[in-house]
Amino acid sequence: MRNSTGFLLVLALASFPGAAVAGGKYNIDPSHSNLQFAVKHMVISDVKGTFQDFSGTVVYDEEEIGNSSVRITIKTESLDTGNGDRDNHLRSPDFFDAGQYPEITFHSKAIRESATGFVAAGTLTMHGVSKEIELPFEILGKVTDPWGNTRIGIQSKYSLNRQDFGVSWSKTLDAGGLVVSNEVRIELNVEAILVKPKKTED
Repeated sequence: MRNSTGFLLVLALASFPGAAVAGGKYNIDPSHSNLQFAVKHMVISDVKGTFQDFSGTVVYDEEEIGNSSVRITIKTESLDTGNGDRDNHLRSPDFFDAGQYPEITFHSKAIRESATGFVAAGTLTMHGVSKEIELPFEILGKVTDPWGNTRIGIQSKYSLNRQDFGVSWSKTLDAGGLVVSNEVRIELNVEAILVKPKKTED
């Protein structure tokens, strides 16, 4: 079970395939990271859940943020809302269709500064649909842990319309409004650990 004390949209920043890495490369620490989502149920309440299985890498160049990048992969089968019947429905073809679309991915194409932090522009692929999005995030800091590892923390919040990605199951209440809202609110909290260079023998 992932630590779900918060949702750090620590984006997995990874260099583009074949490109030279500028800055440090970090791997997401799954024990201290979590990815949460929330939707309105019957207009009146939030249903929240997490994805328990996700991974990614981060290349972070604090001197030149444009050299940074993000790559993250989420296993759709790992969703957990605390209710087995609901989770099975969400994994079914009505929603994520985890059997046919086992992964959600985000790959950044550009990182830039914003008024409130940073933005990762890139491709989000879910339910077989790929769309260009701009994901806002903050870098919460960089520290050295008691074991000598360098860690960074990243947090992000984002909202999307599930209909844009073909997740279209819907029912309407007699009084109006949807049983499950189209808007999905996402929050990601991540700690990532700097990959130490391999020691070479003299």
